[in-house]
Amino acid sequence: MFKIIVEKSPKSQIIMPKFLANFIPSKFFNLFSGSSSDNDNVHENVDGISIENIVNGIKNRKYDHIIFMCGAGISTSAGIPDFRSPKTGLFHQLEKYNLPYPEAVFDVQFFSSNPKPFYHLAKNLLPDKFKATPCHYFMRLIHDKNQMLRLYTQNIDSLERIAGIPADKLVEAHGSFHTGHCINKECRKEYSFESMKNNDREDNVVYCEDCGSYVKPDIIFYGEVLPERFYRLYQRDFINCDLLIIMGTSLTVQPFASLVELVGPHIPRLMINKTRPSSGHFSRNNRDVFIKSETDSACLELAEKLGWRDELEKLINSDDSDNKT
Repeated sequence: MFKIIVEKSPKSQIIMPKFLANFIPSKFFNLFSGSSSDNDNVHENVDGISIENIVNGIKNRKYDHIIFMCGAGISTSAGIPDFRSPKTGLFHQLEKYNLPYPEAVFDVQFFSSNPKPFYHLAKNLLPDKFKATPCHYFMRLIHDKNQMLRLYTQNIDSLERIAGIPADKLVEAHGSFHTGHCINKECRKEYSFESMKNNDREDNVVYCEDCGSYVKPDIIFYGEVLPERFYRLYQRDFINCDLLIIMGTSLTVQPFASLVELVGPHIPRLMINKTRPSSGHFSRNNRDVFIKSETDSACLELAEKLGWRDELEKLINSDDSDNKT
């Protein structure tokens, strides 16, 4: 089994979940105009596959086993708080707990001895505080059209579920708040998100009803392996993939990043991100297309090109209506 590793450089690796990365505000671009506000191309394609080929393939159902790989960038516009901003970041709020280092809040051994800092942090990250983004609803639309094979996400925010993507289509590689378990190995009672959220203790700590031990949401901490579902599905999924769409990730977290290598050698790969990954997982070859952009604006323009813009906006607006009722 693999543990979460971030590729800092070819000579340096540290263990760090992707959800600890800072979220950086970004700008919207006209994705398909071929121009941008800096020296990088907004939309790169080389001889071979192009964005038009991909759009036509989706529209004509050439691609009906689409896999999405997603990272923190798809949730930025939802208002997910960042961790490291001075004075306003979530780690700053934990100073009163005198942590040995900020990331200790996600250390399973530290949690076992003192869960209070984590639960203080968690109340700011609960999924019911945020709405799914246009990017999430674009993926929902692909699912509704029966063209999604699976969605692999590094995020713990459960916004994919909130957007209406069924659990059987999801692989939450770093876990989520959707369920939790007692940390007592002899107990391991399962708790729903609702039961963990409806906790009236002042310190927000959740205790097991059966044995009194702490309850930990099923997100991946340091020292823990990825969920069994990840290992069970990835091999068969990526062999059957006919289009890979990578969004909001720089492909720095292992083993997640290496999944892009598992699709067939001629399977097109579309990447939407604010920066091109520095690693070799996504290279300039005739099956790769890179769009430099925020994911929301890219998905809105893809929907426009597919003739699905009205359907996408209807999904987004239905979420707004549900929240008002």
